[in-house]
Amino acid sequence: MTHRIHRDVYHALIVGLMKGNLIMWQRFTERARRVVFFAQEEAGRLGENYVSTEHLLMGLIREEDTVSSRILGHIGISLEHIRREIERHATLGGGRRGQDTQLTPSATRVIDLAYDEARQLSNNHIGTEHLLLGLIREGEGLAGRVLAEAGVTLERVREEVVRLQETDPCIEPMSDLEKAVAQALAQTVPKSEQDTHIQLLQQRIEADAAGWRKKSVLTLFDISAAQIRAVLDVAAGLKKYDLARQKSLYWAYPRTLALLFEKPSLRTRVSFEVSMAHLQGQAIYLAPGDVGLGTREAVPDVAEALARWVDIIAARVFEHETIEELAANSSIPVINALSDREHPIQAFADLLTLEEQKGTLGNNLKLAYIGDGNNVLNALLLACAKMGVHCTAACPEGYLPNSRYIAEAHRIGQETGARIELLVDPAAAVAGADAVYTDVWASMGQESEKESRSQIFAPYQINTELMHHAKPDAIVLHCLPAHRGEEVSADIMAQHRTVVFDQAENRLHTQKALLVLILGL
Repeated sequence: MTHRIHRDVYHALIVGLMKGNLIMWQRFTERARRVVFFAQEEAGRLGENYVSTEHLLMGLIREEDTVSSRILGHIGISLEHIRREIERHATLGGGRRGQDTQLTPSATRVIDLAYDEARQLSNNHIGTEHLLLGLIREGEGLAGRVLAEAGVTLERVREEVVRLQETDPCIEPMSDLEKAVAQALAQTVPKSEQDTHIQLLQQRIEADAAGWRKKSVLTLFDISAAQIRAVLDVAAGLKKYDLARQKSLYWAYPRTLALLFEKPSLRTRVSFEVSMAHLQGQAIYLAPGDVGLGTREAVPDVAEALARWVDIIAARVFEHETIEELAANSSIPVINALSDREHPIQAFADLLTLEEQKGTLGNNLKLAYIGDGNNVLNALLLACAKMGVHCTAACPEGYLPNSRYIAEAHRIGQETGARIELLVDPAAAVAGADAVYTDVWASMGQESEKESRSQIFAPYQINTELMHHAKPDAIVLHCLPAHRGEEVSADIMAQHRTVVFDQAENRLHTQKALLVLILGL
């Protein structure tokens, strides 16, 4: 049985663990979650479409201030030596980035053993130290062999874990987000106030003043500023209770969502699946090979059949015309989860992140986008224009966004006061920006152009030199996956990693808000 890589709330986790046991997922510390995400990245870097024990170990030693790295240092083990040994023995696969990544049975066993170690130590969390113990106990994978050859023993590591926990109960540094969550938990909203907030949120959803009910999301051309505002407000309300693990909303009657994917995805798939789980609904994933959309079966037939079974469809497709055809032949709402023309649901998460970091949208905020004029930028132009956010984009000649989106953003900007500019010079675009946004230079399906694009886009990398032109407190945004050393330098990605993963987390909250606004409660 395989398990797909999953992100819970704000970092990567595993979907399907313990057959969907959310309590298990919630026990992972932020650092442990990041290990799983880093492992997925390491697997992709090595060309593999699966995560095995060696990838988990590489993810485990990627950050030097985790408990596991400190323990290895205490017992005289060099992280660099471990890294070299893994690199020396690991095989290179032929997988492509973006393909659905799965855990091997041995990696799944590591997670199970980590859980068992936490239980034996009477810990109510699963941290990097437990993952290290799980890797040692599994033993048969490459990671276990490398650790054994380096002299790492189960007994010695257990001793170090116990010693650290006895001398320092808070042995792993807390991130800013974890501190905020801890503060929220320490100042738990009284039950009566919780109920009031939930009731107000429920009333707002049921009132549907913005007109979301049964509406499809094909393009932001069709979405008003009031509707965007409703999504952001409901998402913020849902997020508040998610982070504090307090009472939230769910459907009285379980709804069903069909995830119809021509392109695989980590964030889109998992954020929708977790949204449905939180709302006590059901997501049904239809992988690229399951349906044969438009080849094995006609798009209108797929749309009509799904409409007989499920309540809503989210489709991630190659051609935008496929989304339009699905919606035209479906009696239920359809959400564009990405097409070659536009990525509207990403824009909702981007706006929520910008508002969390910089305050009320509008208010003379400036977002600068640097790189390819792709579907992400098309959506951003409309989203920023409608919400009064100045948006300046720098793209190489010949790689501008769709002209219809440029014209519509200019038109809307004249009404809302948003300045929309398209430039060639990245430094000029970034000047005075509150947020600097980038995306990969070669999207899925453009692999053959990767080499030529790398040369053309080289001057458009987000790096320290370019960020000097932005405001001193400017944030960096990236819709992920990130190719460090290409569209963004490794140091800038590391510096702004928390915000980037907040942005990824917000896919969960904004998509959950979309689902309840469209389907009601």
